[in-house]
Amino acid sequence: MSKNSFPIAEEVLQSLREELGIKSLAFCTIRQIVQLVNRLQEISGESFIRTEMGVPGLKAPRVGVDAEIAALNDGVASVYPPIEGRAELKKELSRFARLFLDVEIDSRCCVPTVGSMQSSFVTFMVANRRDREKDTTLFIDPGFPVHKRQIAVQGMKYESFDIYNYRGEKLRAKLESYLKNGNISTFLYSNPNNPAWICFTDKELRIIGELANQYDVIVMEDLAYFGMDFRQNYGVPGKGPHQPTVAKYTDNYVLLFSGSKIFSYAGQRIGSLLISDALYDKKFPALGEVFNSDRFGTAILQDALYSTTAGTAHSAQMGFASLLKAVNDGDFDFRGYVKEYGERAGIMKKHFLESGFRIVYDKDEAYEVADGFYFTISYPGMSGEELLGQLLRFGISAITLDTTGSSRKEGLRICVSHTSLERMDELGFRLRQFAENQ
Repeated sequence: MSKNSFPIAEEVLQSLREELGIKSLAFCTIRQIVQLVNRLQEISGESFIRTEMGVPGLKAPRVGVDAEIAALNDGVASVYPPIEGRAELKKELSRFARLFLDVEIDSRCCVPTVGSMQSSFVTFMVANRRDREKDTTLFIDPGFPVHKRQIAVQGMKYESFDIYNYRGEKLRAKLESYLKNGNISTFLYSNPNNPAWICFTDKELRIIGELANQYDVIVMEDLAYFGMDFRQNYGVPGKGPHQPTVAKYTDNYVLLFSGSKIFSYAGQRIGSLLISDALYDKKFPALGEVFNSDRFGTAILQDALYSTTAGTAHSAQMGFASLLKAVNDGDFDFRGYVKEYGERAGIMKKHFLESGFRIVYDKDEAYEVADGFYFTISYPGMSGEELLGQLLRFGISAITLDTTGSSRKEGLRICVSHTSLERMDELGFRLRQFAENQ
C-alpha cells in the first residue's frame, strides 16, 4: 500500500456522496455505503478495510456443498419442496435444539425458511395479528435495521429502546413501562447482538421470559450468531454449557435460526423457525379472521409461508441438514470453525484502542463484552457520522449506530468478517494515520 494514497480529499468524498444521493452518512443504508466504498476504491486504487457489511468471511464447509450437489443430481430441482420442510432437516433441527440449547422442540415445530429474514417476516405476519388489542412489536435495540423495515412494509407498529442503560434487573422496569399499555404483541432481540455484540445474561433472559408469560407476549429470539460468544464453549453436543435462551423461561417463543454465519451459508438463504410446541398448537380466535386457521403453527405454514415463498429449496435444505447432522453427531466443530472471528476481533480492537478509540458497548453487566463478529467504536469529540466520514478518507469503512436503534450517536459498528489476519498490520497503520491527522 502506498503511504501517499490517504487521506482521500474531502472534496472527493463529498462529490461521490452527491453522485450517489447520500445526504447523511449517519442514516444511509449499508448498500449505499458499499456503493460509496466501491467508488472510493476505484479512485484511490487501494483496497479498503471493509467492515461495513456483515457477511461471512470463511468458506462454506464441504459437507453442506456436497450434500446440495448430490440432491440436485438426484433430480430435486424439478419437484416442489414440502411447505413444512424436508423431514431430514426438521429432524436435525430438533436434535440441534436438544443438544445445543437443552430445549425439547418437536420436529414438526421446526420449519425451514428462506433465511432468518423470512423467519422474522412471517412471524411478524402471524404473531402481530393474534390479538386485536396487541398490534405492536417492541425491539430491544440496538438491532438489525431491516427488521423494522419488515414491520413497516406490513403496515404494522413498533416501539423500541436501547438496552445500553438497562442491563440486569433494570431491564424489568423498562420492559414493563411498555407492557403496561397492553399493546405489545412481540419482543425481538438478537443474542449475541448485531451490532453491539452484547450477550444477554441468564438473569436478563429470565426477566424477558417471565414478563412474556405475565403479559402474553411472543418472544422472537434472533440466534443468527448462535454459539459465537467465545467466552464459553457452547459447541459440544449434549454437554453444558448450552447457548443461553429465553426458551428456558417461557413457552411463548419463536427462535430465529440461520445457517448464514455459523456455517457461512449466507448465499443459500437457508434458515428456520423453531417454535415451542405449546405455541405451535395454540389457537387464537383473531387469527381465524385473517388466515385459514386460528392455530398459530398452521397459520405460519399454510398462509404466511405459502403466500410468500411456498417453502424453501430442496438442495439448500439438504445442505443445511447435512451440516447440522455432522454437528449433532460430533463430526464437525462449528465453534472451532468460526472462532477465527473472535481472534480477528481481539486484534482489531487492540489496534483501535491504541489509536485513541473507545469501545461503545463494552460490558455484559459486570463482564467485558466478548470478541466476536462485531464490535462498536467511538472517537473522542466526534459524532458517528463525522467519524465515518474521516475513516473513509483513510481507507476504512463501517456503518453508524444511528440506523440500528442505538442511542449512542457517537458510535460505529465494525464487522470483522472481511478483515483477514494478513491485513491486521495494514489496519493498524491506517488507524495511526487517522489519529495523526486529528
